[in-house]
Amino acid sequence: MPGFLFFIPFLPLASFFFTFLFGKQLGVRSHWVPIVAVLISFSCALKAFFMVKAGHYVNQDLYTWISSGDTRVAVGFLVDQLTSVMLIVVTSVSSLVHIYSVGYMKGEDGYYRFYSYLSLFTFSMLMLVLGNNFMQLFFGWEAVGLSSYLLIGFYYEKVSAATAGRKAFIVNRFGDFGFILGLFLIYVNFGSLHYHEVFAHAHQIVGQTFSIFGMTFDLPTTIALLLFCGAIGKSAQIPLHVWLPDAMEGPTPVSALIHAATMVTAGVFLIARCNVLFELSPFALNIVTILGATTCLFAATIALVQTDIKRVVAYSTVSQLAYMFIGCGVGAYSAGVFHLFTHAFFKALLFLGCGSIILGMHHEQEVEYMGGLKKYMPITYWTFLLASLSISGVPGLSGFFSK
Repeated sequence: MPGFLFFIPFLPLASFFFTFLFGKQLGVRSHWVPIVAVLISFSCALKAFFMVKAGHYVNQDLYTWISSGDTRVAVGFLVDQLTSVMLIVVTSVSSLVHIYSVGYMKGEDGYYRFYSYLSLFTFSMLMLVLGNNFMQLFFGWEAVGLSSYLLIGFYYEKVSAATAGRKAFIVNRFGDFGFILGLFLIYVNFGSLHYHEVFAHAHQIVGQTFSIFGMTFDLPTTIALLLFCGAIGKSAQIPLHVWLPDAMEGPTPVSALIHAATMVTAGVFLIARCNVLFELSPFALNIVTILGATTCLFAATIALVQTDIKRVVAYSTVSQLAYMFIGCGVGAYSAGVFHLFTHAFFKALLFLGCGSIILGMHHEQEVEYMGGLKKYMPITYWTFLLASLSISGVPGLSGFFSK
């Protein structure tokens, strides 16, 4: 396995420990190590992308994590087309957020703590997408949840921020409960949690059923729907969408990272990765499509009546994620992932533009008090306009091609 792949997740992890332990002594310079680490990680992700483009894939166990009887769970890397795209999204947006935060978070208490949490968030998402088994996916899944709790509640002395952090953490536990049950059924029926082994034998469970309390359930459909429960929570779809708007209580760079590149895209990634299992159940795919279409219209309608600039963009995120679920639900997984890719960049640009406006307005977030900013913030004006046109699907921009 190419050695540079190790740098992609483990440099942000090393950055987390270094900044958390020594950041207080470094003070205003504590951002240097995390920024350099994530930029190197991004360059390695680019190299991995072109490696996959050349037809070279990686699926290798690194070491045995859990060994008990016949049960063996390893930590390993799977680098294929889906992984390479996700690596680019996570590392590129994370790099931009790290650099942007130098100015945005300047003078904030806990400056070093913020950067250590950003590094942990980046590491968690990278481990989630790089894993070659469900256990490693679950580790990254929960680590992303922990990181989001820490970042959303960064201003922990502010009651609303602390409450929002807890809300995001607790609401996601409901979805994760179904996700865990799905993993349990996968292990019981396949005897393994390794992607390659599960997907290779997936056809064997077609037509199988199981009974609980006298009720009979179709096995492939149950597994797919339980995995989908986890995706609903992470990607803020109805009815577990309630945590995402409140996540705006965190610093604006965190909003960009959560909404564009990390936490909310994990649900779409899960369905795309497990497409073999979902294809076994047309009923489950129909549910994914219907829920996606419902959420898409519902969230877009709510966004129309919001007055907080960050909440407007937050509800648009819920709606755009629903587009991705619709794509996956109709079997167009590549289309869903393509929209995930394009959405990450124009949504990150929108949120970072929001941060610029909020700073320029002295932390005012109500849109009714905004207007005529082109004269004072021309760069923000043009970048925000470009992102808005892209999310609207204007021809020639990325949103047009993915929508």
